[in-house]
Amino acid sequence: MHQETLHFLSTASAKSSFTSSFFHPKPHHGFPSLSRPRNPHFSPISSIKATVSLPLKPPKTPEILSISPPTHPQPNSQFQEKMLYLDSIGLDFLSLLNHHPPIISAPLSDIKSTVDYMTSLGFTAIELRRIAGMCPEILASRVADIVPVFTFLLREARVKGSDLKRVINRRPRLLACSVKHRLRPTLYFLQSIGISEVNKHASLLSASVEDKLIPRIEYFENIGFSRRDALWMFRRFPQLFNYSLKDNFEPKLNYFVVEMGRDLKELKEFPQYFSFSLENRIKPRHQCCVEKRVYFPLPVLLKASEAQFRNGLE
Repeated sequence: MHQETLHFLSTASAKSSFTSSFFHPKPHHGFPSLSRPRNPHFSPISSIKATVSLPLKPPKTPEILSISPPTHPQPNSQFQEKMLYLDSIGLDFLSLLNHHPPIISAPLSDIKSTVDYMTSLGFTAIELRRIAGMCPEILASRVADIVPVFTFLLREARVKGSDLKRVINRRPRLLACSVKHRLRPTLYFLQSIGISEVNKHASLLSASVEDKLIPRIEYFENIGFSRRDALWMFRRFPQLFNYSLKDNFEPKLNYFVVEMGRDLKELKEFPQYFSFSLENRIKPRHQCCVEKRVYFPLPVLLKASEAQFRNGLE
């Protein structure tokens, strides 16, 4: 990054505090002052000599101008204009820059076009701030890149027009995905394993088949499920694709097998087990059942409200 740009951003970070209110502060155009040497006092003789030697020794002032031309106010002005525009819609440019550095080179015209297009689809200012906060890449995208995503969701993924905003608000990253290289291959994979109503799980379309979907299916195969049973679990509860192997599957499976001593067949019939909190729901209720010497099937144990669960214990 150019030295003057770094200096400008560091100065803006120290002196500017942007809020989420809509306002248009007056821009401050700071131009560098050119230091000019004071005119020395010449005696008549020295003046004559200076006049004679003038063609051989040009004045210093043009020399300074030719060495240090004031070229940086223009780009600085563009950065300031971009910051002020983003601030006017409640977005902090420096925060966006920290999460997505390429936004610094995104043309302001593209950013404005994207915001205008999203607004035309009914997204509110609050929704735009949330979407940009979750996925800053969207602001650096062109409308020509976003339109195919909406078209794909409506025509191929069969998302209802009335559900489109909900889908994007839930998973903004969809708008930053390539239809050809990510969305369409994932759609075909989900359909191939038997998930017919992908429109109800459209947030999964932004996931990588190789890096996220297949490893989760293989995890259940590795712990003892057949491929057929594993696919059955994901068809029955596609949200399994959203859960972390390390932070969700492993600790909950370990507790299920070691502490609860239950059979894996129960997980096949109730894969929603992995959607409940281990510390706040699974452990406390299991421990209560152990104390009361009561055995509940997994759906009864976990899906019941607190009052229903207590009544069942009594």
